[in-house]
Amino acid sequence: MAAADELAFHEFEEATDLLAETPDATTVSRSDQLTPPGHVAVAVGSGGSYGAEEEMEESDKTALLQEEKQQPGFWTFSYYQSFFDVDTSQVLDRIRGSLLPRPGHNFVRHHLRNRPDLYGPFWICATLAFVLAITGNLTLVLAQRRDPSIHYSPQFHKVTVAGTAIYCYAWLVPLALWGFLRWRAGTRERMGPYSFLETVCVYGYSLFVFIPTVVLWLIPVPWLQWLLGALALALSATGLVLTLWPVVREDTRLAAVALLATVVLLHALLALGCKPLPLEHVVPAPQATFLPPTTLLPPSLSRSTAVS
Repeated sequence: MAAADELAFHEFEEATDLLAETPDATTVSRSDQLTPPGHVAVAVGSGGSYGAEEEMEESDKTALLQEEKQQPGFWTFSYYQSFFDVDTSQVLDRIRGSLLPRPGHNFVRHHLRNRPDLYGPFWICATLAFVLAITGNLTLVLAQRRDPSIHYSPQFHKVTVAGTAIYCYAWLVPLALWGFLRWRAGTRERMGPYSFLETVCVYGYSLFVFIPTVVLWLIPVPWLQWLLGALALALSATGLVLTLWPVVREDTRLAAVALLATVVLLHALLALGCKPLPLEHVVPAPQATFLPPTTLLPPSLSRSTAVS
């Protein structure tokens, strides 16, 4: 026990001697678990080299963290990988938000939360294109069963046509809308326009409602088809209007009304393009006509046959 006391007093005496030799030194009191109570750490030196080294280490750590948080270039795969970094629950939540628009419930602020993705819009557009092509072929099959004069042949080109039209709509229309809102951004002060990816995400998820609608259009009841189409258009267009309204309301009334009317009109044209043609517009296959044998012969032979 005495040896321990002498050891503690000896450490304090060494610290006192060091302070006497270097009057410019600074003392730091530590109370952590590794340092016994009452122990005094002495930083020797007039320039505070130990403190400078600690600051340099902290700055190096900060620089390393900043380098780790830097976004990769747009030409790298990692840059686009972040736009597909979503799970199933997030995608389902955004789909529900597009199917059930509510006033005062902004889709971008409540569902995207500054994290737009391209996973949902990409697969929604691809699924809608394939569903349109499949239902178009099934419509012809049903028409052939009712009218044998209609000839059915698989129309694989409908996949290309539907995919091109839908992807162009889901990318070019948001691009034009984003450019217009950026141009009109000087007239608003409270809220700026959405980013391009947020606009694409909003349009992509707004097309999901047309997937079950196109499948239900196989029911050969015209009034039911029009009713389902109007309901799908109302839900999808309402979601777009409610999402864009906080951005355009700070603009002039004429510009806001014209922009929202254009958005709804383009969406209505897309819905009409998705609707299959009525069965009476399906062109029947041309009937084969059988000509008399004499009409197939040359004129000279046909005359000789007639004389004989």
